[in-house]
Amino acid sequence: MPDTLSLTAYDLWKQYDDRPVVQGVSFALHPGEIVGLLGPNGAGKTTTVGMLFGTVIPTRGFVQLGPWQIPAQAAQARAQMGIVTQDDNLDPDFTVFKNLTHFAHHYRITGASARQRAGELLDLVNLTDRSTAQVDELSGGMKRKLVLARALLNHPKIIFLDEPTTGLDPDARQDFWRLVLHLKAQGCGILLTTHYMDEAQRLCDRLLLLQQGQVIDEGTPDDLILRVMGREIAEVEGVAEDIIKSLGEKAGVWSRSFGSGYLIALPDDDPETLWSQIESHHPTRLLRRQANLEDVFLRLTGSLLE
Repeated sequence: MPDTLSLTAYDLWKQYDDRPVVQGVSFALHPGEIVGLLGPNGAGKTTTVGMLFGTVIPTRGFVQLGPWQIPAQAAQARAQMGIVTQDDNLDPDFTVFKNLTHFAHHYRITGASARQRAGELLDLVNLTDRSTAQVDELSGGMKRKLVLARALLNHPKIIFLDEPTTGLDPDARQDFWRLVLHLKAQGCGILLTTHYMDEAQRLCDRLLLLQQGQVIDEGTPDDLILRVMGREIAEVEGVAEDIIKSLGEKAGVWSRSFGSGYLIALPDDDPETLWSQIESHHPTRLLRRQANLEDVFLRLTGSLLE
């Protein structure tokens, strides 16, 4: 059994009643790497994760994890995987500790071995002092940590995190991020789906942008921002749309309406000229800032993540 494993998706397709949900997704996830799968609701992220994990049968294509092909050998492959789903789905009848020792039976970890592993994981996620608590006594952040601990019972080489921090407060998100980066440092390959652009930029080594089941772009966060948007963006209010469009066209940059105003990219080679031109129209609000992943998504998909 290799200490580390790569996961490779080959031309994954999924159709429901002739309606394509995922179309031709191919990529690799390597040990010690975090890959982000980003897309609006309905883009096919959860279906893609299901095919990678072996719980959704692809219409076409397959996944390879070490010597195992998925879905044909999904059970063997899943023994090397862990998953944190969007739902906590913890057992409310069990204590925190019992949730782990009971679930360990799925991996044939029983008795003293199960208790030892549960103790190790509660220590890792900083829940040791809550081991005898009932699930409904936990905060949202604690529940997510417990779900992560449960996903780690079998020492997985590949971990799927499907929107793991949705609904958490900023402190709880930061705690979860530290755990994810620890797992990366231990050599785990991690696939993350998230609606939070700061999370994607902070954690991910590479990003796949998904729309209508297709990968429309990919790269490192910084590469995507620079290549798609450039370095700087101006947020403008109080200037007519036709003026913004005309300025953008003359400068050869992207612009679009946004909220009660407009976004316009500043050219990397000469941002000051366009900035001065915008200022000359006396906007009621004008902000100059670094381009970010939300701008990338807005340009490539026409909408922000929600």
